Amino acid sequence: MATKPFLALLLCLAAIDPVAADGLRLKKDVELRGSAAAGRDAPIFITADVVESNAPDVVEASGRVEARQAGRNFYADWLRYDLTLDELRARGNVRLEQPTLVVSGDTLRLRLDTHSGELTHPVYRLADAPGRGQADTIRFLDDDHYRLAEATYTTCPVGNDDWYLKVGDMEIDKARDVGTARDATLRFLGVPLLYTPWLDFSLNDERKSGLLAPTIGTTQRSGLDVLVPYYLNLAPNYDATLFPRYLSKRGVQFGGEFRYLTESFRGESRVEALPGDNVAGRTRWGAFLKHAYHASDGWNAGINFERVSDDDYFRDLSNQVKLTSISHLNQELWADYTRDWWRLRFQAQRFQTLQDPSAPIDIPYNRVPSVRLDAVRPLAAGPRIEVGSEFTRFDSPDPAKTTGNRFWVYPTMTLPITRSFGFLTPKIGVHSSVYALDHGQTLTRNVPIASVDAGVYFDREFSFLGEHYEQTLEPRAYYVYAPFREQSKFPVFDTALMDFSYAQMFTENQFIGQDRINDANQITLALTSRFVEPDSGAERLRVTLGQRFFFNSQKVTLPGVAPRDSFATDLLAALGGQITRDWKVDAAWQFDTDTGTTVRQNLGAVYRPAPGKLLNLSYRFTDQSAEQIDVSGQWPLAARWYGMYRYNYSLRDNKLAEGLVGLEYNGGCWLLRGVFQRLATKENQSTDALFFQLELKGMGRLGANPLDVLKQSIHGYRPSNEISDLP
Repeated sequence: MATKPFLALLLCLAAIDPVAADGLRLKKDVELRGSAAAGRDAPIFITADVVESNAPDVVEASGRVEARQAGRNFYADWLRYDLTLDELRARGNVRLEQPTLVVSGDTLRLRLDTHSGELTHPVYRLADAPGRGQADTIRFLDDDHYRLAEATYTTCPVGNDDWYLKVGDMEIDKARDVGTARDATLRFLGVPLLYTPWLDFSLNDERKSGLLAPTIGTTQRSGLDVLVPYYLNLAPNYDATLFPRYLSKRGVQFGGEFRYLTESFRGESRVEALPGDNVAGRTRWGAFLKHAYHASDGWNAGINFERVSDDDYFRDLSNQVKLTSISHLNQELWADYTRDWWRLRFQAQRFQTLQDPSAPIDIPYNRVPSVRLDAVRPLAAGPRIEVGSEFTRFDSPDPAKTTGNRFWVYPTMTLPITRSFGFLTPKIGVHSSVYALDHGQTLTRNVPIASVDAGVYFDREFSFLGEHYEQTLEPRAYYVYAPFREQSKFPVFDTALMDFSYAQMFTENQFIGQDRINDANQITLALTSRFVEPDSGAERLRVTLGQRFFFNSQKVTLPGVAPRDSFATDLLAALGGQITRDWKVDAAWQFDTDTGTTVRQNLGAVYRPAPGKLLNLSYRFTDQSAEQIDVSGQWPLAARWYGMYRYNYSLRDNKLAEGLVGLEYNGGCWLLRGVFQRLATKENQSTDALFFQLELKGMGRLGANPLDVLKQSIHGYRPSNEISDLP
């Protein structure tokens, strides 16, 4: 080959003593820029105590040998390079460094042109991932593929073998970042946990097809719960998961999930079935579909479909609070079209209502269909025109309920006036409705509505305990007038009384929905003061007071609800803010000024002095309804140990709504979590669940997954491996 004379010259020059060469020196290409750019045909640079050539095209080096070529570094006590075969042999403290792998061993044979060969008794480390291990031999197939015999693999740091995979044969594919092991045993703290004749795993935590780690737990209602999911990485933008699940008390449940994402479509579908539930004595199933379509020309569409076989499906088969408390499952088809200043939306919607016999709930109406048109058009002179309108067909599976069609339209004109010191927003409109009921009755209603919203801003410098703040004073007034219209004969399709709150005091209608438009001659007065750090802009404290006053008695009500007998609402007070670096408080108080009693009270505080240290405190009281205390948090108990807890107790019912206690140990390259949870699922029923999970860094998780439970139950919880990187 043409480069051989030049290579031989370089090798000979490398052996010349720098002084005897009259200043001629060979310099190491330390950063490998030149050789890497040149590729496989690049020259090889060798330095050693002794470099000699005893045969044509053969170079031998001994004593602190270093060889560099095309982005690869070799170190050994002795090295032999055959230029004809382009083969390198080395022995004694052999070390090979390349972009994807660093490996050392006893003896090395390597073809440089194909990067094929073998190293005995290797100790290896992946250069761009935490994986490492050792083996009897490692065979180099090419730059990105290796095969190891009688090997180990772990992501723990050197000197720590808390867990490792012991395999008879292992292949590493760095081109795909995938490892494949045969005759594999997973050992944790010296104890074999799992054996499999075949196993493949990701080297960089990216998704790939294969068996996922099984989840194992136990619940009071289903017994031992074992889930073994199989993941199918079908394409970069869609995948699927199959998840057979064994429930010792009930049987075997089968399920599957499919997800997809394209430029115009996205969605996920999940189906699951439990044939012949041993406890319930019937087959149980669930189907869940969510799909959305988006087009660049303004069209959007979608479908949401949820249905289960029976009312107790989630209460019996789920261990998540957010599922066990579901009351209505949505079945909806929708499409909308949006232009610059208007939007048209079509919707057809039904519900499956999951009933608790001890606490039955009302079944909502079906909308089959509903068509809505909204438009907003600012005018050049300053006013803004808004029009909302909707036609809906209301149907119900309950024959005792009134059904029919409803059409309403509400055009308004608003003139917002905003200045640096405040704002003034007058608004006028007419709400018109027509009902065509199935029993032949037609009802109409026209309600003119006028309102004025106004506020002013004041601010001043303020000092407290040596700290400087900017204090604001923000009075606000909101007046609404709507004359009385008789509405007692109008059906109630989708309307309820809005929960009284600070935001509700600044709305025109105290009802949610369109079946009742309240008569109003009222004014809301409120005052807010904020204490803000001028340098950072942080709001340290916010105090708000507000109350609505009525000039007329109430006439429009919902069926069975008595009109108010007061000319003022309850007084609302709120206080909150990040009062110190560690403490955040939030409190709300609703006070009946007529009777002098507290109607509602929420007190909450969050203490977070450092990552991993969290305490949530809250007290909730609603007159004649509920009184609860809720304490949750996460706290380090000792080095690497964290405790998690939640205690949500109903003082009115004298029972636990939810209790949770857990421990988490961070071993650096592994984590162990254990969580016990008790939660109420019915009026007089609760269930227990136990979770244990071992998480191996870069390998996967074994056991039942408590992370969703912890994040939902403990607001602000973070796994310890997201808090700090431990050795």
